[in-house]
Amino acid sequence: DDRLKYLGTQTLFDRYFIRDKDAGEYHQMLETPQIMWMRVAMGLAFLEDHKEDRAIEFYNLYSTQRFVSSTPTLFHAGTRYPQLSSCYLGAVGDSLESIFKAYSDCAHMSKHAGGIGYSWNQIRATGARVKSTGIESNGVVPFLKIADSTTVAINRSGRRRGATCAYLETWHYDIEDFLELRKNTGDDRRRTHDMNTANWIPDIFMKRVHEDREWTLFSPDEVSDLTELYGAAFEKRYEEYEQMAEQGKLKVFKKMRARDLWKKMLTQLFETGHPWITFKDASNVRSPQDHVGVVHNSNLCTEITLNTIPDEEVAVCNLGSVNMKEHMKDGELNRELIKDTVTTAMRMLDNVIDLNYYPIPEARNSNMKHRPVGLGIMGFQDAIYLKGITFASPEAVQFADESMEVVSYYAILASSQLAKERGAYQSYKGSKWDRGIFPVDTLDLLEKERGEKIPVDRTESLDWSEVRESVQKHGMRNSNCMAIAPTATISNIAGCFPTIEPIYKNIYVKSNISGEFIIVNEYLIEDLKKEGLWNSEMLEMIKGQDGSLDAISTIPQWIKDKHKEVFAIDPEHMVKITAHRGKWLDQSQSFNLFFKGVSGGKLSDTYMYAWRMGLKTTYYLRTLAASAVEKSTVNLQKQNLESTVKQAQKEAAVKVAEVKEKVVAQSEGGLKLCKIDDPDCEACQ
Repeated sequence: DDRLKYLGTQTLFDRYFIRDKDAGEYHQMLETPQIMWMRVAMGLAFLEDHKEDRAIEFYNLYSTQRFVSSTPTLFHAGTRYPQLSSCYLGAVGDSLESIFKAYSDCAHMSKHAGGIGYSWNQIRATGARVKSTGIESNGVVPFLKIADSTTVAINRSGRRRGATCAYLETWHYDIEDFLELRKNTGDDRRRTHDMNTANWIPDIFMKRVHEDREWTLFSPDEVSDLTELYGAAFEKRYEEYEQMAEQGKLKVFKKMRARDLWKKMLTQLFETGHPWITFKDASNVRSPQDHVGVVHNSNLCTEITLNTIPDEEVAVCNLGSVNMKEHMKDGELNRELIKDTVTTAMRMLDNVIDLNYYPIPEARNSNMKHRPVGLGIMGFQDAIYLKGITFASPEAVQFADESMEVVSYYAILASSQLAKERGAYQSYKGSKWDRGIFPVDTLDLLEKERGEKIPVDRTESLDWSEVRESVQKHGMRNSNCMAIAPTATISNIAGCFPTIEPIYKNIYVKSNISGEFIIVNEYLIEDLKKEGLWNSEMLEMIKGQDGSLDAISTIPQWIKDKHKEVFAIDPEHMVKITAHRGKWLDQSQSFNLFFKGVSGGKLSDTYMYAWRMGLKTTYYLRTLAASAVEKSTVNLQKQNLESTVKQAQKEAAVKVAEVKEKVVAQSEGGLKLCKIDDPDCEACQ
């Protein structure tokens, strides 16, 4: 119990503990933290041969916060309807039957707390002819409007609103309308205010942007095989369709400058936060399951890259995260403890597949055939602090690389050992695993498909021969093993920083369903204490600078460097860290880009760099202005104006007037502290 912080306990109390809902207005609470952990542990051990031993093993992982399962698992394990999965991925076929089946499926999956990611690539474009009626289609947008309304109507498990993400490929004739779905202006019948959107971008488009060439938009009913192709095969077929369009053999198409479309994509992303940028070819070329289908889209949080088949297979995300904070010892990663945690965690995640309540048969069909799981990490910033290095350093890149290698090593080995015990997954034969191709090997495959160098170091710090031999001998229990989800809520429970991100602010207001909590960076406090600098006056100065340390001259430079906030870190450095971690993953990462400024050129360069580094997906674009929209007010009367001015004088006399003006303005209106809202995608974690 003492391991839990107040915010974590409050979050569990408000949202996770089971209550007797027939006990009147306030409901009687039926759980405490340890009862909840044991309920989930027993729920996941239900089919084990030695139930009690496994339940205790699972409980020990939970109660020490070394590993935490995703929110749906914590909600529902050990209950009558154990819907333990986080997200579902599907693809919609080009027929009314398939479209309206998708609405029904999404409603059922949302009802049981699942987040939804769907591909709408096959829906014919505006102006395309409907054969059965002879009329022209209205395109994909009206159907997305209905999907948006369905999202709003469903309250997931009675604890949070529905959440959906629609994906569309960059060659679709309706792509320009798709880009504007989240705008607050224009015809509201062509807007989806509650549904997330994401671009599914093939490599040839990025090449055309770089080369400043033309791009052609098509209607899927005339180029139906493009959704099923990727890499060099897609590029060849796409160019053939361009020639057919030139020859008048296609009816619905449009030519435009690739850079103009790219500019529109980034402009809407900057202004509305959507659609997100995700990459089709990297997700497919590096997929272990390339022998049985195509990855048509990612999920609600862009970390899942699994195959889908319209009306046949809906992919399922079964997630949990290793808390890196609890695996640091004397400034180094405790690899033996990681091995123990990951081995047990993989068993727990594999159990989810057999215990799970599946809202629709297509989800069961897919999950039982391929058995994918997504083991992720959280608390990476905590580990960076405990290691004593800075996020904006080459050492952070190396640590991300080596730490993920350790997790990947033992996750793959654990899945192979589970295959020895329980048998390999049904579709294993012919997979990349079966062909001896591991995630790190697939970067070379992506290079070959693109014809361009991917500048990610391939160095291995571990001897992988044991893992490769085990997979060759026993196979794999799970088609996919790793995915890094946002951990928006479970990181609060575990008392660590979310997922793989740097600290957002050294002081801020955390806002979620439980209320508002002022959070101060505990690692900063400890470092200031070491220098004898932590007191109420220092706290007020940090408040006065909205968490930034740069203007406080009494703080040593090493502390300022160590505690840089995320907007002070070059976004391309963040991409580099993510790419070196990503080489070990068979799925993807919920990777937010934090961008300071308004330079369209810099923004374009950053996303182009992410593509060149082989990233499969990106998630939210967080801009400084957009992230600080809602703020909390704290009384500033205690702050000493003269003290603040003196601090500025020591830095540079020229800044005195600016600082004084700022402090006076704050004194009149109250100090503004940035408030961070949890990302919409806490469906995953």
